[in-house]
Amino acid sequence: MSAGEPSTVETPRLPAGSYDCHVHIYGPYDRFPGSEAGQHTSAAAKPVEDLLALWDRLGIAKGVIVHARGAGADNAVTYDALLRHPDRLRAIGLVDPAITDKRLDELTEAGFRGVRINLLRLGGKKYAEGGMTLEDLEALANRIGERGWHAQLWVAAADLAELAPRIEKLPLDFVIDHMGRTPANEGADNPGTRELREKLKTGRYWTKISGADRNSQIGAPFTDTEPFMRALVEANPDRVVWGTDWPHVGDHVPPREEDLIDLLLRVVTDEATLHKILVENPKVLYGF
Repeated sequence: MSAGEPSTVETPRLPAGSYDCHVHIYGPYDRFPGSEAGQHTSAAAKPVEDLLALWDRLGIAKGVIVHARGAGADNAVTYDALLRHPDRLRAIGLVDPAITDKRLDELTEAGFRGVRINLLRLGGKKYAEGGMTLEDLEALANRIGERGWHAQLWVAAADLAELAPRIEKLPLDFVIDHMGRTPANEGADNPGTRELREKLKTGRYWTKISGADRNSQIGAPFTDTEPFMRALVEANPDRVVWGTDWPHVGDHVPPREEDLIDLLLRVVTDEATLHKILVENPKVLYGF
């Protein structure tokens, strides 16, 4: 299937109650001027109403907003969405270490379940500026851990072995997003993915089998990412969740969500495992 051909998913075949565990929202900018898409060129407003309409079309019941890095630590656009749709949404935020306990409690009550940390290096260089640092996480770890939050790490799997001794001292679980952001041409048996597989087996690490369009070297239907997804699911299906990464901001060609569902269904053919990834695991991780 080329990028111009339609998905084979005419009516998405997702289990009832499925969760999309990685999306972003932007705007409306007249209400949330700080929620622009930062360095991204595709900065058209994508408010929560657009997200929920997409989910309704795809048969997705609930999901997790990952607060946009460019929106800063006020979390306003995400907080507002959670207050208006508490039954459908949870969130990962950006938090200043100086945040008060009162505000942390308010975010927890609204549905925030973690913080996102920007550690991604590609080709030996930091991929993007902004967001929370490892030092921020260390300063906050005890306070967010007491509230049942986790740390979502935007990090290359290749850096996990070096990073692990430092972060594993913290009273937190860790979620590695986008499968550890490994380019598909490195092969699923690369050292970073092997390390991530071992981390999943400990039960303290999770991963999102998301971002296939970012890791793929060939584009839709992203067949070169299938070995990575299979390897991670096989390592520990109890510690895997899935997400679309809507609305796919950035300078790459955005995928169709139907193609991403196609990919998931090609990789996870066992119905019980699919239900675990799409329904059961998100309930555990995000406290729905």
